[in-house]
Amino acid sequence: MLSLLRLIFIWWRGATLGTLVTTWWSGRYVGTDQYGNRFYQTKDGKRRWVLYSGTVEASRVSPDWHGWLHHTFKEPPTVAPLKAKAWERAYTPNLTGTPSAYRPDGSLASKGERPAATGDYEAWKPQ
Repeated sequence: MLSLLRLIFIWWRGATLGTLVTTWWSGRYVGTDQYGNRFYQTKDGKRRWVLYSGTVEASRVSPDWHGWLHHTFKEPPTVAPLKAKAWERAYTPNLTGTPSAYRPDGSLASKGERPAATGDYEAWKPQ
């Protein structure tokens, strides 16, 4: 019973019941990316969507699939993959809120210690 309620109401853990019914009823499987996300479109190709593998986070969709989802590319990356440029870095999803997030020096989440003051700051004093 609890899993059925999660399926109906909790969208951030995966697809809701409505999305799964729509996918079953009118979806045509197009492909899967390297993160396990599954991509679908309607039979006429007008509507496209993704069923996430894990947490629903838009940054977990790679740029080539993102372009296909937004109708920038006609063919999905399984048919016509993007050609990587020499200057491009490998895609990484948004790491905010994860243990791998960027934590600059001085951040309390970094080491819990702020760097020592250098003496180049003078506090404002009212006159």
